[in-house]
Amino acid sequence: MTHNAFTYKATAWLLATLMMFFGDVAMASSLKLADPSELAGLWQATLNDSQDTAESQALQDKPSNTCTIDFQQKQTLGDGAECLSAWLEEPAIGWFTEPDGISITGKEGSRIVFFSRQAEGLYKSTSKSGLIITLKRAAQ
Repeated sequence: MTHNAFTYKATAWLLATLMMFFGDVAMASSLKLADPSELAGLWQATLNDSQDTAESQALQDKPSNTCTIDFQQKQTLGDGAECLSAWLEEPAIGWFTEPDGISITGKEGSRIVFFSRQAEGLYKSTSKSGLIITLKRAAQ
C-alpha cells in the first residue's frame, strides 16, 4: 500500500516537473525577441486621455500631443526624445526590445517606461499621470 502511494507521488512530481519544463519552452518560443534593427527608425508618439478615441484624437489639432521619435540603431533615442521625456517627467535616453514590447531607459540605463505590443508596429503605455502614450511606426 505504501509502495503504491510512493509511486503515485513520484509520478505526480515527475509529471508536474515535465509540464513546467515544456511549458516554459513553449512560452519562450511563442514570444520572439525582436532584433533592435527591426525597431530602429522613426516612430510617431501620441499622448491622449483614456477617454479619447482614435477618431477624436485624429480630429484634434494638438501639436503638443504628438511627436516623432528617432529610435537609433545603437539603441539610443535621437530627435524627439525631449518630447517623450516631457511626458514621462524624466529624461528618456535609450531603448531596448523585450519579447512583449519596448522599454525606454533613463540616464542610468534602467527602464523608466514599458510599451506593450498591441499589434505589428503599435505599442502602448500609461504614464504616471494616467495619460496613454501610443507609439506607432512612422511611414517609411
